[in-house]
Amino acid sequence: MKKRVTVPIESINRPHESVIDEGKVDELMRSISEIGLQEPVDLIEFDGKYYGFNGCHRYTAHKRLGRKTIEANIRQVDRATFRLHLM
Repeated sequence: MKKRVTVPIESINRPHESVIDEGKVDELMRSISEIGLQEPVDLIEFDGKYYGFNGCHRYTAHKRLGRKTIEANIRQVDRATFRLHLM
């Protein structure tokens, strides 16, 4: 089950290195500044912690804008599902 919430940026763990397209981040920064985030990032919650495996450009744009929070769809997972995301 997913739930949409606002989460602190600093509470998001990103276990994989992201490949960032700087042009895309710049465009998102402009868009977020003008009209806000249109599509929340997807996070998984395991053992009380949030993990992001996609949405790296939206996440990076928020960080660079100095935003403290981001809208996210949260899905709680069990240990087996979490391990699959780490592969």
